Amino acid sequence: MAITYNNLYLDIRQQLRKSGIDAATLEARELVCFGTGKSREELQRDGRLYASPEVERRVRNLVDRHLAGEPVAYLIGEWEFYGLPLDISRDVLIPRPDTEVLVEQALAYCDILPECRILDLCAGSGCIGLAMASRLPHSRVVLGEYSDAALKICRQNIRRNNLSGRVVPVQVDARNMPERALGEFDCIISNPPYIPRADIAGLDVSVKDYEPHLALDGGEDGLDFYRSISEKWKDALRPSGRLYFEVGIGQADSVLRIMRAQGFGDIQIVKDYHDIPRVVFGTLCTEL
Repeated sequence: MAITYNNLYLDIRQQLRKSGIDAATLEARELVCFGTGKSREELQRDGRLYASPEVERRVRNLVDRHLAGEPVAYLIGEWEFYGLPLDISRDVLIPRPDTEVLVEQALAYCDILPECRILDLCAGSGCIGLAMASRLPHSRVVLGEYSDAALKICRQNIRRNNLSGRVVPVQVDARNMPERALGEFDCIISNPPYIPRADIAGLDVSVKDYEPHLALDGGEDGLDFYRSISEKWKDALRPSGRLYFEVGIGQADSVLRIMRAQGFGDIQIVKDYHDIPRVVFGTLCTEL
């Protein structure tokens, strides 16, 4: 039986809601838009028109894959973060709303600087650094990433958001000392791998079976990258520069102690939208 685009969307939304998906409205819209090849505006405009059986099958196949665990962002190849459209592949983590808290905290600091050089370390899709660059016209941003495949996504997202003049991708390993050629930064921001290795097997299917383990594995206790970055990258900060971390549940106090041991002061912990400690940041102390 023929179905209109609007009824197809409503049907998919109801199906997702019955499956317990909180973001059913958003996900239904994204899946139907992608499956039909229509923009949001075109879907609304053509809502009373009938979808062909082939188009309906394509949309329902996407929904079946999603309900089996495949994230919408990987199905459609893109996602939005801090108002920016981003290319997404299974080589990078899907940007999450909680990470916007990290961006907001760093923006508040960088916005008062006359000029600002920022490093997004363990950049993945580049979402953090690109969000910073988009809001700070006076900034210069480096996206530091180890994975070749992730760097490709970074380059795509730089071009997609017309930020080629102020954002550059660079291959670096956050576990090693940076090369002097990178220069100094006013601000280093990182959402590093922080899942304890033994916990990865118990994560939700949508994470453990689809998102890159390279971007999840934080070592035995989940804190390996916090130790490495705090110790080895502090010399890449200018005097009184700041280091900002996103942290996992229950890690904030441990990360605070790691940073304090490496000479960071005025360390603060900020909660996310769910009242969970999510961001830890501090200022590099300089000797008098």
